[in-house]
Amino acid sequence: MKKLLKEWEGYVMSGISYMIPTIIGGALVVGVPQIIGMCFGVTDLSKYAKTAGFLHWLYQVNQVGWIGIGLVNLVIGGYIAYAIGDKPALGAGFIGGQLATNNQLGFIGAMVAGFVAGYVARWCRKIKVSEKWNSAIELIVTPLLTTGAVAIVVGLILNAPLAWINTSLVSWVKAMVNQKTNAILLAAVMGGMIGVDLGGPVNKASWSVGNFFMLEGIYKPCLYTNIAICAIPLGYALMTFIWPKERFSAELFEMGRNDLVTGAFGITEGAIPFLMKAPQLFFVNVIGGALGSVVGAAMGVNSIMPPLGGIPGILTAQNIPAYICGILACSVFIAVVAPLIANFKEPKEAEVNSDDIEINFE
Repeated sequence: MKKLLKEWEGYVMSGISYMIPTIIGGALVVGVPQIIGMCFGVTDLSKYAKTAGFLHWLYQVNQVGWIGIGLVNLVIGGYIAYAIGDKPALGAGFIGGQLATNNQLGFIGAMVAGFVAGYVARWCRKIKVSEKWNSAIELIVTPLLTTGAVAIVVGLILNAPLAWINTSLVSWVKAMVNQKTNAILLAAVMGGMIGVDLGGPVNKASWSVGNFFMLEGIYKPCLYTNIAICAIPLGYALMTFIWPKERFSAELFEMGRNDLVTGAFGITEGAIPFLMKAPQLFFVNVIGGALGSVVGAAMGVNSIMPPLGGIPGILTAQNIPAYICGILACSVFIAVVAPLIANFKEPKEAEVNSDDIEINFE
């Protein structure tokens, strides 16, 4: 059972890894035109959908970004299926992902579709026929069975339950983020998860949940993770400015300075070298990530558009001081605490005395 769960985790992470550039690209192409529009005093580009001129061009580009965001379930379903059943499963996985979007089954429906398509495609490999019929299996039987299975299982049998689960989950998260105490609790969990493995499965699970709810127009969970994602590496960068250079090895000092860039663009992996040097920093990262997200939630961080990650997220945040204070809270905590519990200097090489050297030719 443990092995099976590990395999399933790998399949889900494969789908998420393909989804990441889709949602980031879509969010950027949505956000940049809206930011430009705001510079002209326009907060709603949809008013220019049927006009002409520059603002209409911004609207058209903005809509391309929304198309990208709308493909998230399709990509998740397709590439989970691909991870399980290879290319024969891909088409049915895409269809199942789009079915999840059309029927409001959410990312859970897309994942279920991916698993159904993948395992049916894998089973189809076991169909044994004479060599002249192999092409028929590949071109007719496998697509029919994989897509048919998705249609029956996801589109018919599980359609109502999955829709209910997705609707209930969305309603529950909406209620949480609109009630400050619950929003703080949610922020603590999501921010802490970002610090668990710095780009690993737990980190990506938290980030993905935030972005999945973004598809439903709920932006706060995404903001909670965005704060922690950039603030953790920025904390290690800040550390190299407030502590003496002698406290760091030359390599870690340079890596810390480089984290100014990785942190600014929300690349949490920039903090990994410090965690590898001192595993006890796991607790600092988790607490720091949770602290930053909680401060942002407590101050009412919000957005009126799909939020950008990292420092550029300041441009899309509705409550800019809350976003900045969340980043500062996490960064300062890590910058101050990390050197107190970890030694970032290289261990001194043992001195060798010439009298201790013994040469033996035997």
